[in-house]
Order: sequence, then structure tokens, then C-alpha cells
Amino acid sequence: MDNISYGFELAKKNFRRGQGAWLILTVCLCAACAFCGCGKESAVRHSLADTAMGTLVNLTFYSGDLSEEELRELEDSLLEEIRGKERELLSWREETSEVFRVQQEMGPGGAFVSEELFELLRECRKVEEDSDGAFSPALGALTRLWNMDGQALLPSEETRVPSEEEIRAALGHCGPDHMKLTEGRLFLEEGTFLDLGAVGKGYMLDRIRKELSEKASASGKSLWGVASLGGSVLTYGEKPDGTPWKVAVADPEEPGETIGYLELKGSWCVSTSGDYERFFEKDGVRYHHILDPSTGYPAKSGLRSVTILSESGFLSDALSTACFVLGQERGTKLAEKYGAGILTVDEGGEISCNEKMEGVFRLWRQDE
Repeated sequence: MDNISYGFELAKKNFRRGQGAWLILTVCLCAACAFCGCGKESAVRHSLADTAMGTLVNLTFYSGDLSEEELRELEDSLLEEIRGKERELLSWREETSEVFRVQQEMGPGGAFVSEELFELLRECRKVEEDSDGAFSPALGALTRLWNMDGQALLPSEETRVPSEEEIRAALGHCGPDHMKLTEGRLFLEEGTFLDLGAVGKGYMLDRIRKELSEKASASGKSLWGVASLGGSVLTYGEKPDGTPWKVAVADPEEPGETIGYLELKGSWCVSTSGDYERFFEKDGVRYHHILDPSTGYPAKSGLRSVTILSESGFLSDALSTACFVLGQERGTKLAEKYGAGILTVDEGGEISCNEKMEGVFRLWRQDE
């Protein structure tokens, strides 16, 4: 697999086909990471690894024309773009961000928002409507209450599960009934807060792809590579040798171990949401970060993870969350409404792919 050495041993799993377009595997799935090779001996390669948006960022790009220094400068500018958008637009914590600002300026007449934020929220509302509220950009009261980022860092004896009364109160300020968009204005009821954490990384993949396309078009230079932000991955461009990108899927039961991969040609976005990403345990119960807007608790849809394949980073990110909350059957219908590929893993370790995902998913088996 393109100059990657697998240093771990994977047990051979049962492999069988289901009915119609379904591929059923008795294994478990994890978040995606990308493997790639340049496929051209004369190509220059450069990689950057850093942190932004509360996650790991990996950028690896190749060019037959640009120098290594030019690739380094490109990756540095992309990293700054990621951090800048978090700082200036997306974060509800950063006082410099627009999301933070509009919360402070909100009044009876709402607050003016930029065209960029308005369009992002409009797309969020569409997914919210199509998912029957399984995904919502106005879930901030609930996510702040659970504080999964903070609680995941605490020892078990210091973690705290919100009371039913607190959850009911938070839910009273969440969802579509408490947020309105009209003519460049955002209206939020008192106590309602935005949280774009479920789409921020995917949104940035779209921004990265746009920057890469503009760079390639303006310079006439060849450019291809992979960008990953946590569980969201962008493959960009065609490799000169025609071989596909390989985006790996790993086992949530054994972090770091890979059980399969997606073979992709050209530019695609892949996002995974799983109950193993951020969680805490209290009194023997595991509480993960994917909250169900209908209950206020971590989603209990029977799934361990969902991976979405889409040309849109925003959609891959938003749908991975919505489909996890909806469960395998309803989640698959939602993904297919948007023309996306979906791979779900249930609590019994059974993987199901729709037709689009089945065409690109490859099980990694010990005998290969």
C-alpha cells in the first residue's frame, strides 16, 4: 500500500456479502487516516504535522514543478488558514471569532452576520431539516453542559454526568425552533448557543481544496496530495501514475490498528464519527461526545462509528454526525439523499456499506 509498512498483526475476519448492494463485514471501524505515494520519482514531496482546531493536522503534498520550499510555504499558509478561520469565524470560545461576537451582540432584532457565516449556517439548517434534527448547529447549550473536551481529560472520580433536570433545561434552548436566519441576520433565542464543531473540520477541507485549486490554476503547476484534520480527510488531485489514494479505516477497539481502506481517485472528502473519539467513564458507564438532540444524552443508535464519502467536506462532516445519531437504516437513507457513500459499524462489530462505499472499500486481510 504505497510505501507503508504495517507493523501490526490483524486477525482474519469473516467476510461475506449481504443482499443487493450491501457489503457486510464482521469487524469494527475507526477514524480515517491517509496513505499516499507520489507515484513519480521526480516529484517533490513535503509534509507538515501540527495541531489546530483541537486536533491533529497533517498535510502532505507533491508536485512535479514546485520546489520543496514552495510546498513548505504552501502548507504553512494552509495551516494559518485553518487557524485563522477558527480564530476569526468558527470558534465559540475565541473572543475574536464571529460566532462568539454574534452571541454577544444578539438582541431582539437578532445580529448581522457575514455572508460566509450566513451561508454556512444555511447549509447546516438544510442538513438539520433533512435529518429530522439529528444534526443541529444550535446545540451549544447542551454541548457546553456536557463539556466532553474538558471531562475527557479528568480522572473518573472528577467527571460529572449532568442531571436530568439540567439536560431538560438545556434542550429547551436547542434546535431549529430557537434559531432563525433571514436577510443577513441571525436570530437566537436567549440561552441558545451556536456550536459548529460538528462541521468545522469538513468546512476547512473545502477551504483547503479551494486554495489548492487556485494555487494550481494560477501557477499552472502540478499539485496533488492529502490533508487530514482529525477524522476528516481530503484527497486532492490525480497521482501521475494513475494509482488511487488509500484512506485507511482503523479498529476502534484497538486504536491505531487498521482493518481496511478506501481506494479513491481524484479529490474526495472522508469523515468518520465514532463513540471512541472523545468520551469519559463514570460508575462503569461510558459517555461519548456525539449527543442526540432528541434526548440530550450521548446517542444510542446501535452504532460504533460512521464513515461518509462525499465530494463536499462540509457534507462528509455533517452527515457523519447526523447518520450516527439516526442509526444504520435511517442514516443510510440520509446519506443517499445527498449522494454520499456511507459505511456504518454497529455495536456487534458488523459493518454495512451502501453501493457507493462498497465500490471503494477494501478489507485489509492478513493473507493479502
